[in-house]
Amino acid sequence: MTDVVQWVAIAVSLGLFVLVIELVRRRRLVEEHSFIWLVCAVALLGLSLGRRFLDVAARWLGVYYPPAVLLLVLVFFVFLASLYFSVVISGQRRQIEHLVEEVAILEARIRGIEGDPVNSSSAAPARTSLGSDQAPRE
Repeated sequence: MTDVVQWVAIAVSLGLFVLVIELVRRRRLVEEHSFIWLVCAVALLGLSLGRRFLDVAARWLGVYYPPAVLLLVLVFFVFLASLYFSVVISGQRRQIEHLVEEVAILEARIRGIEGDPVNSSSAAPARTSLGSDQAPRE
């Protein structure tokens, strides 16, 4: 691997690592999801620093240009991250569907308790939670 390619790979790996840490610090990325990105950054940094390992992996895979193995590893980690986030999104979608069903059941119960056969959201004004020192207005 040429020195320029190695230095660029090291810089990109370190940049990814710092970016993920900064996103977590600013609460734009939760710690749970940052783990996979940190693993990717450390793995790429390890491959960038370990020329000999990269050369051996390239020979084993039949790749004539060892830095291309870095690209292959990057694509593999992006694939893993996409798969992981697809699983997370699928779980959240199931939770949202379950919550929507629960809200619909609770709204039906409230309408039944109030004795209002008409849709309560269009017939009555929206109710807000009141503090303990506030009395409801009529």
